[in-house]
Amino acid sequence: MIQEKIRASQSRQKSYHHKRMKSLEFKEGEHVFLKVNPWTRVGRALKAHKFTSGFIGPYQILKRIGEVAYQIALSPHLANLHNVFHVSRLRKYFHDPSHVIESDDIQVKEKLTYKTVLLRIDDKRVKRLSGKDIPLFKVFWGRNKEESATSELESKMKEVYLALFT
Repeated sequence: MIQEKIRASQSRQKSYHHKRMKSLEFKEGEHVFLKVNPWTRVGRALKAHKFTSGFIGPYQILKRIGEVAYQIALSPHLANLHNVFHVSRLRKYFHDPSHVIESDDIQVKEKLTYKTVLLRIDDKRVKRLSGKDIPLFKVFWGRNKEESATSELESKMKEVYLALFT
């Protein structure tokens, strides 16, 4: 009797799941957005900070590879990225004539990094961890019209930017 109730409950939950589940399929020639976030290789290559858009594109689908992968036509500045993505990383693009796409002019290096410029060192503080004193600087970095701040080790900053500390 208990096993029957468990099976009935599992069946009910399975039917709820299948009602909400959508299978994504795209055709060749359609346009899609590519999902990026800081934890993926694509996100680390492109994102400057966490408040930028989570999607880039639209990009045209070249062909379907297997059941859940698609090859897309990336723009020339992303040519060093692999152009095959899982269907979960893609979102359908609905064409809108008023949609104006502003692309970033990020130059992505071979190791999926880009160059930032030191704008200013704003603050110095000492962080205590496990009885150790760790001197940190609050550094503002810039790229194009955006800027972001990070905490950097004093030793690393003196090693790279020695002229600022003499």
